[in-house]
Amino acid sequence: MDINRFFDNKNEKPLDNLVNDGGFCSILRTVACVGDSLSSGEFEALDENGNKTYHDMFDYSWGQFMARMAGIKVYNFSRGGMTAKEYCESFAQSMGYWDEDKAAQAYIIALGVNDIFNAGQPIGSVDDICTDDYNKNADTFAGHYAKIIQRYKEIQPDAKFFLVTKPKDSRDERRDAAQDMTDLLYDLAQLFSNTYVIDLREYGPVYDEEFCKRFFLGGHMNAAGYVLTAKMMVSYIDYIIRHNYNDFSKIGFVGYDIS
Repeated sequence: MDINRFFDNKNEKPLDNLVNDGGFCSILRTVACVGDSLSSGEFEALDENGNKTYHDMFDYSWGQFMARMAGIKVYNFSRGGMTAKEYCESFAQSMGYWDEDKAAQAYIIALGVNDIFNAGQPIGSVDDICTDDYNKNADTFAGHYAKIIQRYKEIQPDAKFFLVTKPKDSRDERRDAAQDMTDLLYDLAQLFSNTYVIDLREYGPVYDEEFCKRFFLGGHMNAAGYVLTAKMMVSYIDYIIRHNYNDFSKIGFVGYDIS
């Protein structure tokens, strides 16, 4: 076995090798998924009058499929319709998600669709972030998103953060905004330590008509779609760990009073 090819293949793209057992993602023993409906395993249904109903079914979320694949503990810090602004201003506090007993070794943050595309909040930039006091961050998507990272860094200083971009969608008419969001996430990864981008926009599949026929149920994913997303998440994190192995050599100490 040529171990160097496994770790140092500079031509490998993040999703070239899908893993089914979690790969090196399994070294992250506790992971929190901060997100909206797609992080919550939300299914769409119809009531007796033909009206759509929406149901967060965490057991079908990609986070819980990740947990079963990799043998790790995953928290769903998510809810349908969630925005970074609401998460910071009320939701996380009301649900106890800032509590230290729920601190995780890693946080996957998948927010932005409701903020930017549904609520129309300004994206902003890293200039909206006060690195000394997150309470001074601007009222923009960038300001609230960064505040989530900053608050969890207070709770778990050495935790790893994975920021998820919006996948390409052939139905999306606001591609410039999606690219601006992607650029912001890369800027945040530069600003904050231990922070990486899961760039599904660049390396994931396009959510086109054929994709949606297989993996969507209305405007949200079906069960197979959440499984596929879990495979992409663990495989992308496996790739990040293998290509940044020094960054993860002490992950076993995170959350423990060991140095």
